[in-house]
Amino acid sequence: MDKPTVSVAILGQTYNIHCPKGHEAELKESAEYLDTQMREIKASGKIVGLEKIAVLAALNITHDMLSGRKFARSNEQQLRELTSQLDAALTHDTKQANE
Repeated sequence: MDKPTVSVAILGQTYNIHCPKGHEAELKESAEYLDTQMREIKASGKIVGLEKIAVLAALNITHDMLSGRKFARSNEQQLRELTSQLDAALTHDTKQANE
């Protein structure tokens, strides 16, 4: 499969990244998000060193992603429970209507 090279800039450094065809925009959006996160950490002045900034940004992004997954799973469980309750109520109503 042909993988185009996309240039992205993160904290003033340019990186040429190979990515699957059709995913260039997603890669650029991801790089922009990472760049923003790293710039915010750097601007805080509390963390020194590109490697430490990158690791902290990766941890923050991973935490946000995992929290989002937990929230989505919680919502899915609530939806299943509501669907089950609705099915039970409809079954009960149908039985009463047929009696």
